[in-house]
Amino acid sequence: MAPPANERAGRMVVVQGGPDGYSAFLPSSLPPEPPLVISVGIVSLIEKANQALGRLDGVTLLLPDPGRFLYSYVRKEAVLSSQIEGTQSSLSDLLLFENEGAPGVPIDDVEETSNYIAAMNHGLGRIKSGELPLSSRLLREVHELLMAGVRGGTKAPGEFRRSQNWLGGTRPGNARFVPPPATEVVAAMGDLEKFLHTDREPILVRAALAHVQFETIHPFLDGNGRVGRLLITLLLCAEEVLRQPLLYLSLYFKRHRDAYYEHLQRVRTEGAWEEWLEFFLEGVIEVARSATETARGIVQLVDEDRARVHAFGRGAASALRVHDLASRRIVLSAGGTAEQLALSVPTVNNAVSRLQEAGILTEITGRRRGRLYVYGAYLALLQADA
Repeated sequence: MAPPANERAGRMVVVQGGPDGYSAFLPSSLPPEPPLVISVGIVSLIEKANQALGRLDGVTLLLPDPGRFLYSYVRKEAVLSSQIEGTQSSLSDLLLFENEGAPGVPIDDVEETSNYIAAMNHGLGRIKSGELPLSSRLLREVHELLMAGVRGGTKAPGEFRRSQNWLGGTRPGNARFVPPPATEVVAAMGDLEKFLHTDREPILVRAALAHVQFETIHPFLDGNGRVGRLLITLLLCAEEVLRQPLLYLSLYFKRHRDAYYEHLQRVRTEGAWEEWLEFFLEGVIEVARSATETARGIVQLVDEDRARVHAFGRGAASALRVHDLASRRIVLSAGGTAEQLALSVPTVNNAVSRLQEAGILTEITGRRRGRLYVYGAYLALLQADA
């Protein structure tokens, strides 16, 4: 017998009785029961989302150096995902931090964002190398790197929780949502891991369901939101839907934050999986299209600026090398550039001056020493929709 609609995603279980008692939500295994109703509208959204992902994946083939775009785009995602969790760091802050500059926000905020990049790169590296599939173990490794040395870093990084957590309120008894008891976490994550490797549903449907399930289990004491968003990208890359990790829904979730949390909760209280799926697919379409446009805009910008540098005449060769590095790093210093390009500091300084005169690079510290230069138009394109 199928569960009633309000128990389609799981059921409430009493954890503790008495005046301080509370109940927690125990999710059912995926896929949902009764099965998803894949309407004509959802089929259309799946087709549009797949087309948008195909164009996004295809645009990477047009990039002279996909790693150049990936470097900056991954950092943009790290910033957005961390901002959802309350950090104030911007993309500029992160780039300054990575170049030993002084960010305009507390260093803890930027370190959290930096950890996100390390965690994502680790997860993708383990999957692509074949060392470890997308699994509970891999997610624990990702979480450990995410939480290393930052706020929440004392809350069992890399380990599933052994105590109750909750969302909203001051205790489980008055919380907005209480995830399953700690004793159920390992089993619930085991079920989720099995679902990740089934092929009964289209990959985008699987990603949508898996994200909600992870957020509902909330297996860690801290950092669940960031790992839950990374899970989507890791799954799409593991299934080779994308060659490069260029689809990130943090911007969409941030823009529609209230609707996002409402959809998650309605899945739990009403079994509203189909409504969540529509919301998710619309996000994939929106974000994939935006990322594709950004990539194309950056390719055009870099090509046009490169043509301008070619016209410098004397000194154009070294200026082209510095411009190429700027298009990969966005923010750079004369000393660091000289070391990376095996050029003398005077040669780099001359090239930077020419690039400044052309309006391509801008000095951003105002210092006499340790100056940093930003490829402003490139950074503006990345931040245009943030």
